This record gives sequence, C-alpha cells and structure tokens, in this order.
Amino acid sequence: MNTIAWIILSALILDYLLHLLADRLNLRDLKTSPPEEFKAYYDTKRYRRSQAYLRENTRFGWLSASLKLFVVLVFWFGGGFPWLDAMVRALGWGTVSSGVLFIGLLVLLHGLLSLPLQCYATFVIEARYGFNRTSPGTFVLDRIKGVVLGIIIGGPLLAGILYFFETSGNNAWWYSWLTVVVFMLVMQYVAPTWIMPLFNRFEPLREEALKSAIMDYAASIQFPLRNVFIMDGSKRSAKGNAFFTGFGRSKRIVLFDTLVKHHSAEELLAVLGHEMGHYKKHHILVGMLINILQTGLMFFLLSLCISQPALFEAFGMPHLSVYAGMVFFGLLYAPIEFFSGLASMAISRHNEFSADRFAVQTTGNATALIRALKTLSVNHLSNLAPHPLYVFLHYSHPPVIERIRAIQAVDVPGG
Repeated sequence: MNTIAWIILSALILDYLLHLLADRLNLRDLKTSPPEEFKAYYDTKRYRRSQAYLRENTRFGWLSASLKLFVVLVFWFGGGFPWLDAMVRALGWGTVSSGVLFIGLLVLLHGLLSLPLQCYATFVIEARYGFNRTSPGTFVLDRIKGVVLGIIIGGPLLAGILYFFETSGNNAWWYSWLTVVVFMLVMQYVAPTWIMPLFNRFEPLREEALKSAIMDYAASIQFPLRNVFIMDGSKRSAKGNAFFTGFGRSKRIVLFDTLVKHHSAEELLAVLGHEMGHYKKHHILVGMLINILQTGLMFFLLSLCISQPALFEAFGMPHLSVYAGMVFFGLLYAPIEFFSGLASMAISRHNEFSADRFAVQTTGNATALIRALKTLSVNHLSNLAPHPLYVFLHYSHPPVIERIRAIQAVDVPGG
C-alpha cells in the first residue's frame, strides 16, 4: 500500500468511527421524559415510541454503514477495480463509452447493495412506526424511473466530462465545470416541470380561503408567487413537509398533502413564510453559488490528480484511464467533501434560524410557527434533544428546541 492508499483507508475508517461515536452519544443522551416545551404534546407512551424509533434507526444505520464499508474494502483489496476494468476493456469500446460503462456498473453495484437496505427501512422500520405508505409497485417503479433518468440525463453528462478530460488537456477541468454549472441551472427549470411530476402528482391548492391568505401574504412581502401546489406525499409516507424549488416561471412552493391534513391555516401560512424567507434572504441563491464554487474546486483538483500513477497503484490498477481516475479521485476527495459538508450544514442551520425569524416578523405570528414545529416533530417522532456532535455531523436544521427558543426571542411587530 502506498501513501494515497493509506490516506483513503484512514479516511474511510475514521469517518465510520466518528459517526459511530456520534450515534452512541446520541443514544446515551436520551431522556426519560420530553422537554418542558413538549409536555402537552407527548404522553409517556408516545414519547417512548419516538425513542424506540430513534434506537431502531440508529442500529440499522450501524448495520448499513458496516456492510457498505465491508463491501468497499473487500472490492478494493480483492482486486475488484482491475477486474471490472479488464472486463470493460475486453469489449473493445472507445475510452468514453468504456468509462460510462465502468462508472455505470459501479453505480449499479452500489444500487444493488443498497436495495435490500432500502426495502427493510421502508417496509419494516417505517411501516412498524406507521409512516410507510409506499406500495411494492410504487417502490419498484420509483427505482426503475431513477435508473432510466440516470441513463438519459446522467449518462450524456458523464460522457461529456470524460470526453473533455480525454481531449482538452489543461482546459478540461473548466470545460467540465462550465458544463456542470449549465446543467445545474437548466435542471432548476426542468426538474419542477418535467422530472418531479414523474414521481408525484402536483395540483394547485384549491382551498380558496387558504389560497387567498397565502397570496395576500406573498404580495405583502413582494414575493412573486403564481401558485401553491399540493403534492401527494401520502403516496409514500405519512410524514409531512414543504419545500421551495425552481427559478423563474418554474418556481414552486409545494405543500405535502400530509402537511395540510395535520396543520391549521395559520400554521401552514407560517411554514410558507419560512420557505419564502429562504428566497427573500437569498439563501437558495447563495447556496447555489457555494455549490458552484465547490464544484469548480473539485474539478480543478481532479485535473491535478487524475493522471497520477500513485493514485492507480493504490487500487492495484495496471492501466491508467480517465474514468478510473475519476472514481479513485472521488475516494481521495472524500475528506475535503466531508469538511465542506460540515460547513454547508452549519450555514444551513444558520439560514434556518434566519428563515424562522423572517416568517415571524412578516406574519406577526410566532405562536403558529412554534405550533407547526411541535406538531411536525411529534408526527415524525423526531429526537427532541440530539447530542451536539450528532447535530454537527448530520443536521442541516437546528434541533427543534433551539428553533423554538430562538423564535420566542424574536421581536414581533405590534407585539
């Protein structure tokens, strides 16, 4: 094993152990009774059920992470990469086609490994706690659609990147960067209109009183809103959610039908105020710009590493190739991605506080947003007091108690 192999192996193991430690601390910190803010929302039985849900998901997460690490190490040290490369080369295809096939087969192998884990999580754990609404037919169809979209959309994009690195020399990294940036921007328009409806049904909100209240609120904060959509989230899960997607004419605010079912009009307006707050505070635009810069950095570093013989020696590869170099660089890049991910989640948690504050100040109704957060947390059996290390590693949103206390400290106009 050379230095690069040791770096990648150490990163894989340290990442595994760090998340294992965070999980154990998270379970150790479970309390026997809910926080004071939730006393009226939880009885003892339901609170214990939320903790059982956390324990079961955590232990299943240990199994999944251990299995995936084991498979990666066996494939690596068992000569899986040179074996797959030899099989692809034997077909005699061109370098770009061979690269698409090589990476596609690795993605397929990962998907096959994940499939039984996804089945168990969906049809056993989520069903046991009353969340699963996914039928076997929907589950299978979702995976088929995902594979087809990956081939139709991801295949040409990957082929383009491979082509640039095969033919464009020192310009390859920024050609690839520009291509991916254009793709990301186009998808902001295409996804809400063409892709998301392949998986869910989106219908305009029909409840006139609620729709009128939302439109009046949007106008009051100068938010360009043409419609609010209801998504059939209940097709897959009993959990509720809301999100903002798209730009320009494809911009959408979407409410899950499960969210509408369990919340009052005031609470829904507060939730939408939070989502609109992300737009008005430029969180989405800034997040996209950060993502674009990170993508540029990744392609630049890829251009420096992709032809290094030591990178291929680390995986026992006798032949250098662009496509294998991309895969191996992805493993080498993981520590940088880990730390950039931590920074992104920290920014996201900050933005959630900001969007909460915007919602309260513009709706003038802190109570409604707090009620909505409490109801969502109870209905999702959320962990109300996660360990700080677990939050640091996993949470893109602040813990609900912190959000509630921050909301209570906001100065409400006229309050």
